[in-house]
Amino acid sequence: MVLRRAKSGHGVMTTYTWPMKKVRGGFPVVIAVDRKAAKPLHRQIYDAFRASIVARSLNAGQQIPSSRALAAELGVSRIPVLNSYAQLLAEGYFETRKGTGTFVSSTLPDELVPVDSRSSHAGESPLGNRRISRRSALIPRVENPQWFRGRGPFSVGQLAFDHFPFHVWSSLVARHCRSVRASSLNYGDPMGFEEFREAIAAYLRTARAVRCEASQIMVVSGSQQALEISARALLDPGNRVWIEEPAYPLMRDALRVAGCQLVPVSVDAEGLNVAEGMRRSPKARAAYVTPSHQFPLGVTMSASRRLQLLKWAQSAQSWIVEDDYDSEYRYESMPIASLQGLDHCARVIYIGTFSKTLFPALRLGYLVIPSDLVERFAAVRRVMDIFPPHLYQAALTDFINEGHFSRHIRRTRLLYSERRRALVEAIGREFGSISELVGGEAGMHLVLKLPDWLRDVEISRRAADQQLWLWPLSPCYMGKESQQGFILGFASTPAAEMPRAVARLRSILASA
Repeated sequence: MVLRRAKSGHGVMTTYTWPMKKVRGGFPVVIAVDRKAAKPLHRQIYDAFRASIVARSLNAGQQIPSSRALAAELGVSRIPVLNSYAQLLAEGYFETRKGTGTFVSSTLPDELVPVDSRSSHAGESPLGNRRISRRSALIPRVENPQWFRGRGPFSVGQLAFDHFPFHVWSSLVARHCRSVRASSLNYGDPMGFEEFREAIAAYLRTARAVRCEASQIMVVSGSQQALEISARALLDPGNRVWIEEPAYPLMRDALRVAGCQLVPVSVDAEGLNVAEGMRRSPKARAAYVTPSHQFPLGVTMSASRRLQLLKWAQSAQSWIVEDDYDSEYRYESMPIASLQGLDHCARVIYIGTFSKTLFPALRLGYLVIPSDLVERFAAVRRVMDIFPPHLYQAALTDFINEGHFSRHIRRTRLLYSERRRALVEAIGREFGSISELVGGEAGMHLVLKLPDWLRDVEISRRAADQQLWLWPLSPCYMGKESQQGFILGFASTPAAEMPRAVARLRSILASA
């Protein structure tokens, strides 16, 4: 055995080296400890032994120095050596033989798992023959486009966070943290906290004309999980589903994972073209719609189309999934009543979220489920994640019941109306009659359509380099006939800053 001392960046490093003749391939095995390193001594020793065994520098059955001898050679206490040996014994890398000593485990395979030079935890690797499910292969590669990353002018999904009542919310969360009940620490109801569901049901009945009771409400972690649960409960692989064209890309991905065949149905000034859907797939299992404020075009489904859609669902014994993601914000009329409120045949599953009214990191949304399906939806939820977390449900229950939620909606509706007006006026000044705006009557975004010869994705990438966050419209289309344009969020940009942001947008388009 050889003891060496060397200076490291942290201080003195001590290494213990096995004689070369005992080591496969003639390479020395080095156990090194650095007393001033952040990693504890026992972990340094453990890592060195484990790495040598996995790399086959130490072979099965090879004897290991006693803990006393190694501690003496390294000049450390015996305790970290004992701790590392105990862990290696527990994990099966070492074994002890009575009266003989400690050895590398003889039960390790002759050939350990080979290192694939193509793969790396730190980087990307080609899949090659690494098998994955067909469903996951259907999902586009996860990437974070530049226009999703930014916070600033035109960013979609960004809210007026500086106008959120932080002090009220903080005090409510603190209240529930200080008065934790034992019952809130146990497993909960898959449907969610009962008092919270009662508050949601009361709100939906008055504000959205939804026909529901608390027993029909399921609390979820946002509208995306609501869609996933709905797909698992209602749809089988191969089922055909109407989707709006254009539509929210993540909705398409969720339905693809469920194995559905997507049937894009065009959207016009009256919303989803139901007659077209009936021609293309009259027996589709379901239709996914955003009738109060279509994403991304922002149109509202007309009353005749709503009734036509409900009639089709009843006749075809199909389902309608209504995503009511931001309908609280309407600026030129009262909010449009829900499609679910017109449904007398229990064919509509209603989805809502607090991500747009409060903040996305809250991760709270809800489903309104027909009464006869509640048991099936709850069974699906139980398999997925058992039940939703309790704390924010309890705090938001008080936030709603004490009137803070309705006051926040009223304040932000006025604020967003002002910012929307500033954006529309600025686009009118900068672009004049050449611009075509759609969907500005509600929600927190509008769409600026572009001539077909411009490429919105390419322009969005260049705009992000200048801190302008333009969500391109064309990726929202499933078919080849896509419209070029931008989805412009206005909720997070003060009205006074809007003219300057639009001028920058015009400059970028002029150079395209």
